[in-house]
Parts: sequence; structure tokens; C-alpha cells
Amino acid sequence: MTSTYAVIGDPIDHSLSPNIHNAAFRHLELDHTYIAYKIPAGELSAGIDALKAIKIAGFNVTIPHKIEMMKFLDEMDTTCKVIGAVNTVSNDNGRLKGYNTDMIGFLDPIKKRNLTIKDSQVMLLGAGGAARAIVTAMVKEKAGKITIVNRTMENANKLAEFAKKIGANADIVSLQEANELISDHKFI
Repeated sequence: MTSTYAVIGDPIDHSLSPNIHNAAFRHLELDHTYIAYKIPAGELSAGIDALKAIKIAGFNVTIPHKIEMMKFLDEMDTTCKVIGAVNTVSNDNGRLKGYNTDMIGFLDPIKKRNLTIKDSQVMLLGAGGAARAIVTAMVKEKAGKITIVNRTMENANKLAEFAKKIGANADIVSLQEANELISDHKFI
């Protein structure tokens, strides 16, 4: 029997995830399929019910649902709890378990290159879905200071508040200010 997986979010039409996953499934000769499923903001509960109804095996979560998805989980890993967001969900007979792979996905390439984050100045461009995981990774690796740059200052402020709450030395700057400060940072 074919297992179905999905990526959920809105907007979602631009996502390459179905192409990437379906190509991998074919290459590995797995009887799986992967779809993009648009769930607008405010409709997550109904969307999850629909996914359960088709017995979805699991799904990836993107904007705008990474934080809200947590309240629909039966269980979550510790990374989700620390980051406060989920990006991957498994469905075991209607029981949803959440994971967050953004942090390890960010840290692995850095560690493979033997780069050290400790005491480094970091400039984070964006305050979207994966930003909380990146900030958490920076705190875990003991970054010196995190400078957050975002088009929307409200979102940058929220991320800075989260960063400070988990122990980061963080501030925000405008896009214009970032250009002048970029050379002061080891990681961007």
C-alpha cells in the first residue's frame, strides 16, 4: 500500500519538496508519494483532520504553521520544546509526533567544515520559520552575539526577545544598518 507524505503551509505552490521527495522515492524504489497541501492560516485544525482522514504517514510543516502546529501534537521531541516550533510530523494511527530538524540541518554543514561558532559574531538575515532554530543553535554553540536583520522590525523584535529568553546576546538592526556592519560578523 502506498504511503503518502506531504508538506503543509501557505503559500505552498512554489515548494520543490514534492519533486525532490518523489524523485528520491522513485530512486529508492519506495512505494511512497509526496504532495504539497495548502492550509491557509486559521485553518490548521481542519487541515490536520483532513490529513488524518487520508491516513497521511507524515508531513513537513512550513510557514505559517511551525509554531501553531505544536498545539495539535500528541508528543514532541525535546528540540521542538526548546525551539518552540515544529517542522516534521509523523502520524502513527492518528497519533501525531513532532520534530524540529532545522537546527541540525543548520549546524551539520558548519561542523563538517570544522568551523567554530563559539564567541563568533553572527548576523542572521530573516526572522522566519527556521530563524528560531538557528538562534537556538547559536545559543547551544555559545555564539558571542547575534545581530538580527529583517524587513519587518516587529518580527525581528519577537525573534530577539526569544533569543534573549534562551540566553543569547542579541540585537536587531535595519537592512540599511546591516550593510555597514556586515564585515564585523564571522557568520552571516
